[in-house]
Amino acid sequence: MPAAPADLVFVNGSVLTVDSRFTVASALAVTGGHISAVGDRAEVMAHAGPATRIVDLGGGTLLPGINDSHLHGCALGLTMPPLSVDVSHPAVRSLTDVAEAVRKAAGTTPAGEWITGHGWDAGYLAECVADSSRLPTRHDLDAVSPHHPVLLYSATGHATWVNSAALARAGVDRDTSVPPGGVVVTDAAGEPTGLLQEGAQDLVHGALPILSAEVRADAIRATLRTLARLGITSYTEPGLGPGGDALMRGALAHSTLDVYRRLLADGELTARVGVLLLPTGMTSTAEDFIRNLSAMDELPSTDPRRLAVLGVKLFADGIPVNKTAWMHDPYIGGGCGSLCVGGDTDDERVAQITEMIRYTHAAGYQAGVHVTGDRAIDTVVDAFAAAAAERPRPDARHYVIHGDFLTARSMRTLARHGFGVNMNPTIKWTVADLEEEFVGAQRAGYEWPYRDAIDAGVTVTSGSDAPVTLPDWRQGVSTMMLRESRASGRVSGPDQRIRLAEALRTYTSDAAWQDFAEDWKGTLEVGKVADLCVLSDDLLTADPHDIPAIPVVFTAVGGEIVHDQLTV
Repeated sequence: MPAAPADLVFVNGSVLTVDSRFTVASALAVTGGHISAVGDRAEVMAHAGPATRIVDLGGGTLLPGINDSHLHGCALGLTMPPLSVDVSHPAVRSLTDVAEAVRKAAGTTPAGEWITGHGWDAGYLAECVADSSRLPTRHDLDAVSPHHPVLLYSATGHATWVNSAALARAGVDRDTSVPPGGVVVTDAAGEPTGLLQEGAQDLVHGALPILSAEVRADAIRATLRTLARLGITSYTEPGLGPGGDALMRGALAHSTLDVYRRLLADGELTARVGVLLLPTGMTSTAEDFIRNLSAMDELPSTDPRRLAVLGVKLFADGIPVNKTAWMHDPYIGGGCGSLCVGGDTDDERVAQITEMIRYTHAAGYQAGVHVTGDRAIDTVVDAFAAAAAERPRPDARHYVIHGDFLTARSMRTLARHGFGVNMNPTIKWTVADLEEEFVGAQRAGYEWPYRDAIDAGVTVTSGSDAPVTLPDWRQGVSTMMLRESRASGRVSGPDQRIRLAEALRTYTSDAAWQDFAEDWKGTLEVGKVADLCVLSDDLLTADPHDIPAIPVVFTAVGGEIVHDQLTV
């Protein structure tokens, strides 16, 4: 009996299979949601029938659907108007601009209700750029919002800026106890300035009203529409559960994971979502972490290829720009940061994070650990190795999230055990110049060492950490190839550049590996799902500087078209 004719046939372009040899074909067929043929025009057109849609790529590029392997989907949607005030660059360029945006929001918000915003970055606010000691404060917001509590999330997610009304509503004052690893910035008189970092953010986040399940569903829908336009067909949602629902302003009665389940049941989940559970927030003890994780009894997914719990997320330290990443050598101006878990000494904190990782591994989960400083990374990777030695598992696939200052020692250990690292090229593009103020030019250039990690045999994946940065993988590919900064265009770490094929793997085949899914997605090979992304131009011949501007004209998930600007 002859095979069914193809539903789609793509011809006249570069088909980047991203298989083990990075084979480039010129045509591809899709039948029943799967890839049924890859090759030249003649052999693929043999699969066409009278009802087949023939897509002329016009010299463009067909590649596997993009997998952003670290993207906060619900949070990204919550940053979009009308759910949030946009205080990101370039919408605002100064503290004065932020105040004006808040003033406008106050004019349309009933008195006493919260105003929230997302995306501020001191590195792009004129007053802070002119004076590196100048930080946002409550006083910048008080005059324009005397009758509203205001809470503005930073671009990084590791700092929150609030006004005096928000501090009062949350009950935060000079006598408030600060969680371990958290920072409540104070002025010379010891009063909170309105800036809170790391785990201390929970002091004000907890005062926000709960968002309904429908609001969070709307946020996820907005994200899915954005991702479809970018050619992104899969993403990892890193942090749902008790520790994540506080950040998503949810409640256990209708958790964000339940919202995802509902969207799946209703046929609205137009991307594949892998979930990391977050038992506790940024600051935790091993006892709390283990108690919460052991109590989580997740229901099996009705469609694990569309929505699946993959593992558990843990927080080990903060970020370099807050000087909360734990470093071997001091920051400019002093201090080395610390682990953000419970414990009064470094040794106690090392024991805490080691026990959390040991328990996660023994429970059979993949561990994804937020860790950025080199000393913290070495600690986490050593804990991975120790857990694997104590209880061998054939394919745990633990990985370091961010891994800014991944050391050569840790690279060797990751490679030896088959563990990975998830890096962030769009963050590199955004902060490359700013980082020099905290760690100096040499360390800033090394940050996110793609070349060294790949050469060491580590599986490297890429994520945007949206809403920290926009989930634009095209900018990520360009940055991996060029290592140029957003602000000045200066090259930061030219020895860590990688090639186009290597960069694409971090968003496709290797990202599928992180998802335990490389046997059915991530490359354009016969039998795999038809997750597709089409660019209007030839990616193979494009100048890397031009890649971010190449339009995405077609996206499909399992053969289902979710974005289409191609001419039939």
